[in-house]
Amino acid sequence: MASRKTISTAKAPAAAGPYSQAVSAGGFLFISGQLGIVPDTKNLVSGSAEDQTRQAMINIGAILEQAGLGYADIVKTVIMATDINDFAAINQMYASFFTGNYPARVFFQAAALPLQARVEIEATAAYGA
Repeated sequence: MASRKTISTAKAPAAAGPYSQAVSAGGFLFISGQLGIVPDTKNLVSGSAEDQTRQAMINIGAILEQAGLGYADIVKTVIMATDINDFAAINQMYASFFTGNYPARVFFQAAALPLQARVEIEATAAYGA
């Protein structure tokens, strides 16, 4: 059986249900969907979808760091937004976290997200990517 390890850090919002911030298994790190929640305040960033995207990506970065990885190790993301018209702003902020070699990605509009968030991002990273 492959080894499986739960990854968590206080530098990202705690799981708000029966799930882990991330799970390391089979050479990959599977990061649960991250909202634009500030870990210290446990509040959603108020403002634009771009602001929430920035905070969600910062949260992903904190989880990656806890696992000994970085943004360059992300191989796939899924972005959910409550308004497809925010695509350009979200895309611009998201892209600023990478230096080329972008991961594969899915982006779609969702009817609603937890806490009335505008954006949620999940990521999969590979060890040794």
